Amino acid sequence: MNVKRNVYLDMMPIKQALDILLGHFPDKIEAIERIDVEQSVGRILAEPASARFSSPAFHSAAMDGMAVWAEDTFGAGPTRPRELLLGKNAFPVNTGHLMPKGTNAVIMIEQVFELDDKRVQIEAPVFPWQYVRKTGEDIVATELLFPHGHTMTPYCIGALISGGIFEVCVYKKPRILVIPTGSELVDFRDMGGTMIKPGQVVDSNSHVIKALGEKCGAQVERHPIVSDDREALSSAVEKASLDSRYDIVLLVGGSSAGSEDYTRSVLEDKGELWVHGVTMMPGKPVLFGAVNGKPVFGMPGYPVSTIVAFEQFVSPLIHRMIGTLPEKRPEIDVEPIRKINSRLGIEEFVRVKIGKVGGRMVATPLAGGAGSITSITEADGIIRIPAQVEGLDSLEKVRAELLKPLNRIENTVVIVGSHDNTLDILADQIRYHTSCGDITLSSSHVGSMGGLMSLKKGLCHLAGSHLLDEEDGSYNLSYIRKYLSEKKVRVVNLVLRDQGLILPKGNPKKIKGIEDLGRPDIRFINRQPGSGTRILLDYKLKQAGIDHKFIDGYQLDEYTHMSVAVAVLSGAADVGLGIFAAARALDLDFIPVVTEQYDLIIDESFMDSRKIQILLETINGKPFKDRVMALGGYSTEKTGVMVM
Repeated sequence: MNVKRNVYLDMMPIKQALDILLGHFPDKIEAIERIDVEQSVGRILAEPASARFSSPAFHSAAMDGMAVWAEDTFGAGPTRPRELLLGKNAFPVNTGHLMPKGTNAVIMIEQVFELDDKRVQIEAPVFPWQYVRKTGEDIVATELLFPHGHTMTPYCIGALISGGIFEVCVYKKPRILVIPTGSELVDFRDMGGTMIKPGQVVDSNSHVIKALGEKCGAQVERHPIVSDDREALSSAVEKASLDSRYDIVLLVGGSSAGSEDYTRSVLEDKGELWVHGVTMMPGKPVLFGAVNGKPVFGMPGYPVSTIVAFEQFVSPLIHRMIGTLPEKRPEIDVEPIRKINSRLGIEEFVRVKIGKVGGRMVATPLAGGAGSITSITEADGIIRIPAQVEGLDSLEKVRAELLKPLNRIENTVVIVGSHDNTLDILADQIRYHTSCGDITLSSSHVGSMGGLMSLKKGLCHLAGSHLLDEEDGSYNLSYIRKYLSEKKVRVVNLVLRDQGLILPKGNPKKIKGIEDLGRPDIRFINRQPGSGTRILLDYKLKQAGIDHKFIDGYQLDEYTHMSVAVAVLSGAADVGLGIFAAARALDLDFIPVVTEQYDLIIDESFMDSRKIQILLETINGKPFKDRVMALGGYSTEKTGVMVM
């Protein structure tokens, strides 16, 4: 079968592609509307707003006290007190009250002494207009409050209402139609609570784009899902481009090079194609052009790709249409904890976790490609590696765009090392413990040895480890003495946990133990080199007299226990070594192999810091221990105990 595929023959840099886009749409939308002022936050004024009346509209008291004619108080002092008559030259007032006729100052109530029900005494003079808000002190009638093109904020509402402006004239929001495409897509609102079937994908991208568009100031509508049918897609694009309600059309999916990716051909057939393929990752397949004079985008199908493509191209166009500039993210210098590879000629957007360790901001690249939405939801920032740079070295200072507030990043506890399911509970419980959520936990899973090396280099506050000493059966201590001899650390037990073989439900291949891993009909899924689980496996294989060369899948590894469990659940492997909690979470079978000790190894220099103290208090608390025990396969008998 001869299948035609799209090929990116003319990929171009981001700036060149953006210049082409904005060059075709140089002007903002001129349509305007009048709206209530309380609905105007984020909107752009299409007309200047001038005050209708002054604020205050009258002379008013700025303090609780006595309104007087200032000249009547001149000469008063501690040795020469002055008497004033109530209702004649002294009038009680509260803050905001109209100043009585013939008064021009207020004496604070604390400085007024009552003599009787008709007389008061003062011991200090006041000057004219002291503690008085004069008419128009804040706003004068006819004064320009905000010019044409001003972006409204919540503060602006107060000024407009105070100045008698209750409606404003604003530019209409750009209207966007988002069309999700793909025969595999299902709308979550049509599922009725059922699980998706093999081959189906829940459409999330169109909802993300809708929210992104609304955040930029656009009005966004979502079209029903269009299947991978060229005529159906062509019809949807034609109708949307001719519909006066829409200013931009976004097709989600179908922009790549697959045999059922029709967006390019539809755009070429119905209008103009300006760009297909940009030298950036994620987001390379983005395409755009115009149909019937309206901008039409083909957004990539992978979640992170479509987000990056939106932020680089659609967002600037929306802001151009409403006459504003996109908000620039704050940037800081960070140091990657390991080398980051990248391709020459491609600008890469690397999602990273960031934490402050000592005096440095360290960045840990997140695993997962453009199809992993969690690689951006868990990210604290983005490092953009220019197209002319081939990777970044470990600890090389580089700029990172922040996705989260800097104060939150600075209050993050950075854990690097072995994966354990209880770390997620610990992260959640810490946020609950601190009530306002100012302390967060960031864990990166690089294996126990990777954690020790990161701790040695000062790249984390603590490491998670379960390294077995084959000589005496102890955990972690011999490795600490060997690799961290020059660093002072404290060791706190987090949990004892059951480690064993994770199997499909029903154990169809009748695996009984480690000795079966060498069978030719068994496919194994391993953990990465340097992980405590990998070290445990090698130890058990040695005991059983099995050469790992005869294990099908020994070289295939994952970085977390849950990833191992998913590999078994999906049928990619028949068995893997992992913790009971991971097997239980996915309703898989489990054969215990050993109960091991999982410890937190803490740099002693951070022990007295508030965030580490809160972490230790949380570990020792009953709520954390109860949640751990509910997972199954854990013991909290030693949780919180200082091992070293």
